[in-house]
Amino acid sequence: MIGDWKSGSTPNRKNIDFYKNGTIPWLLTGDLNDRIIKNIPNKITKLAYTETSLKLNPKGSVCIAMYGATIGKLGILDFPATTNQACCVCSDFKGIGNLYLFYYLKQHKNIFIQQGFGGAQSNISKEKIISTLLPLPPLGEQKRIVSKIEELFEALDHIQSNLV
Repeated sequence: MIGDWKSGSTPNRKNIDFYKNGTIPWLLTGDLNDRIIKNIPNKITKLAYTETSLKLNPKGSVCIAMYGATIGKLGILDFPATTNQACCVCSDFKGIGNLYLFYYLKQHKNIFIQQGFGGAQSNISKEKIISTLLPLPPLGEQKRIVSKIEELFEALDHIQSNLV
């Protein structure tokens, strides 16, 4: 196991005390931006946190959407946050860097979409994500791979900005 995987939940929407003046970030899959997540508009209260099965995911956690049109959408938390049940989160990494995992899952998105099942809204399960095999080079090599990927993305961004 490369880390601690979990999914979130949705506090009862009818209980206003779970949401009014909330201070704890609560990520929905629509907040996933395929980059670092610096803002989450939805918040829950401490009451919602203590009375439900929500878990606070640490900064640096990798989040992936499991349902509907957002399957495979990703983000990395820039601060601790909870999530709804449509989001699977990995933290407490063991032998893998969070950016390496993020980029691997990103390139695997189309496969996750193909694996989606269900009626009106297809989805993938946490188990499918966890059981996905991935190459796991030593951490130093992972860092070199991530560095090269980011170097190439930076070059692409530069090229795109000069096309205008």
